[in-house]
Amino acid sequence: MALNKPNQELRRDLKAAAFALEEAALEMFRLAKQRGDTELLEAMETIEKLHEQADRLTAYADEVKAGRIVRAKPE
Repeated sequence: MALNKPNQELRRDLKAAAFALEEAALEMFRLAKQRGDTELLEAMETIEKLHEQADRLTAYADEVKAGRIVRAKPE
């Protein structure tokens, strides 16, 4: 199923947001690792949440591609 332009943009935006969250999580992990074990352990909960949100956005992008989520035309 070919996506119309609004749905292509939605999918692209969701994937870009997911990628940005993954990058932020990796950067946070890198910085926390440099500071030491205590900071790393404290940061891991936040990093896990970032990864969960990124996974959720990626799943939404897959739903857009499958046609289960559709962007309606503005009224």
